[in-house]
Amino acid sequence: MQTLLDVILPVFLVIGFGYVSVWRGLFPVEGIDGVMRFTQNFAIPCLLFQAIAKLDLYASFDIDLLSSFYAGATFCFILGIVGARVLFKRDWEDCVAIGFCCLFSNSVLLGLPITEQAYGTEALTGNFAIVSLHSPFCYGLGITVMEITRNRGQSARVMARGVLRAMFRNALVLAIGLGFIVNLTAMPIPTVVDDALSLISRAALPAALFALGGVLIQYRPEGDSRTIAMVCIVTLILHPSLVWLFGSAQSVAPDAFRSGVLTAAMAPGFNAYIFANMYGRARRVAASSVLIATAASVLTVWVWLELLATI
Repeated sequence: MQTLLDVILPVFLVIGFGYVSVWRGLFPVEGIDGVMRFTQNFAIPCLLFQAIAKLDLYASFDIDLLSSFYAGATFCFILGIVGARVLFKRDWEDCVAIGFCCLFSNSVLLGLPITEQAYGTEALTGNFAIVSLHSPFCYGLGITVMEITRNRGQSARVMARGVLRAMFRNALVLAIGLGFIVNLTAMPIPTVVDDALSLISRAALPAALFALGGVLIQYRPEGDSRTIAMVCIVTLILHPSLVWLFGSAQSVAPDAFRSGVLTAAMAPGFNAYIFANMYGRARRVAASSVLIATAASVLTVWVWLELLATI
């Protein structure tokens, strides 16, 4: 429990700084929008580009682990969409944004440090395999479904054009694609460029968390409590349960199995809000789900760690 607090409490403090700063008028709401654009269009893309460009893809690639994790994630995405529509009568575009909250685990900010604290640095190979495909898979799936939903009733050509336009205008997707190109071609990154990217990347996570705190002032969970509860149950309980089931069926190696289940057990990542903010849909649900699920994960992740200790 102390390990989880040591990892999660700093995250909440940064979010709290953003919340209090806007609440007390120390930082303008318009400024939060600017910080959000900086993280979404510059800092986080730099972070993802560097991480993927330098990742040892061949050493960390495990098809059984990846299929177990992403089959579970896809099921949760579909369930989130259907649940938001059937149970809460949300617009289809809102449903896709809510489904994305159920899809995107916080694999970097929480998944990596918790796995490292629990099992050591040598146990992170499976986490890196998941991280290498996480944003491309989740954004690719989310953007495709959202663009099809937004352009429903149009011809297949119009829908395909909308998907491609959204994909190639998204700084995160472009950064991920460039990272894979650099990685697979072994293209060297000039030291001066790498250092500049590192400077920007170091600002990505704290700036994003600070902005999330400011956002929560604008999008309080009034009227959305049941929807947020659904997201929390799907992300914190159902997704890791599915990865456990699929991983056991495929006899995934213990280290990789633990990485998959723990990563799936993480709360929705900040990218869940970024996606909702991109389309202006279900932003209150996304922002509150990130905060509430992260708080709840202090207990749920502890339970998963206890269960994983038995394998």
